[in-house]
Amino acid sequence: MNLDTLAIVSQMAGALIFVICAVWMFNRWGQPAIVRYQAAKNAELADAESRREQIKAACIAARTEIERADEDAREIRSRVRTIAQGEADRIVRNAGAELERARLIARDRLRIEFIEKALVKARSVATGQVDAAIDGRLVEATVADVVARRDG
Repeated sequence: MNLDTLAIVSQMAGALIFVICAVWMFNRWGQPAIVRYQAAKNAELADAESRREQIKAACIAARTEIERADEDAREIRSRVRTIAQGEADRIVRNAGAELERARLIARDRLRIEFIEKALVKARSVATGQVDAAIDGRLVEATVADVVARRDG
């Protein structure tokens, strides 16, 4: 064997020993670190998926709550409109009744004013046309009429 062959075999043996040591070192320290890193990332990913599912459930619950709140708001608006319409109708009825009362009061006041003016006019005309004898007969007839109505 010559020195060149020995050098080549020695180089090959050194390379083989290096590869064996590298594989042994990788298996001893590298692979467990990679496995731990992979397990940590898998746990992180599982945790993130769990949080995502919790957030999805919370979103669904929030949407359900929003829909329920919208439905409640629609119901409240409907009730308020119904109550407001009832109140408006009541106010209009009361205003109509108040208007009718005011109209009757105004009519009575106008009638009283008209009667007072008619009496003033009748007194002024009657004083010139009625003497004491006619006045006495009118008073007696009026008294008799009042008594007859009261008794009858």
